[in-house]
Amino acid sequence: MQRLDKLLADADVASRSALKSVIRSGRVTVDGAVVKDPSRKVEEDAVLALDGKPIERKRRMVCMLYKPAGYVTSTKDKDPTVMELVPEGMRKMDLAPVGRLDKDTEGLLLMTNDGVLAHKLTSPKAKVSKVYYVEHEGIATQEDVAAFQKGIVLKDGEACMPAILRPMGPGKSEVVLGEGKYHQVKRMMASRSLSVTYLKRVKEGGLGLGNLEKGQMRELSAEEEALLFQA
Repeated sequence: MQRLDKLLADADVASRSALKSVIRSGRVTVDGAVVKDPSRKVEEDAVLALDGKPIERKRRMVCMLYKPAGYVTSTKDKDPTVMELVPEGMRKMDLAPVGRLDKDTEGLLLMTNDGVLAHKLTSPKAKVSKVYYVEHEGIATQEDVAAFQKGIVLKDGEACMPAILRPMGPGKSEVVLGEGKYHQVKRMMASRSLSVTYLKRVKEGGLGLGNLEKGQMRELSAEEEALLFQA
């Protein structure tokens, strides 16, 4: 369910402030019935019309991108951005990255035009799990594992939530986070003298890359979207 004025604003009918008077004047119908309350919650798939003419809306879209190294997670930048990897047929859907991956980091990056979902996925309160494969200098020890479980305090004093560190042999580990601070994995590993040489996000919210190739992007299935909402 979404506010009527928000749905109309998202459809580029007018600004949200201008839409209030348009709706209150009785010019808007929802599934054939006049609605004069801009704050009325309506179904996202409801049929909206202005002055009797149906309003075309961009449907909600959630996608998964296998981000290669060398691309900035931004909509605009002087360097190549992940937006250049969006297929031509999806470029009119107003997709934007959910959270960030560093320029030299690879792996799973979610993209959506659903701002509410994006906010929920990136909120530290939601604690949506993100799993990373890490290659690093040195060997992770049980002392490092315990430090991650307790919650790392970074060198600048910033505190991180408790996390999971799983050593996978010399120079390799898996890290599971429930938040996404700036360069967090690299900074947490560095605080334990385990400098990161390669980083890849392999899962987020229970979703994995599957057989997606590097640089490829696809829309999530209904079942995969449900997993995200559960996360």
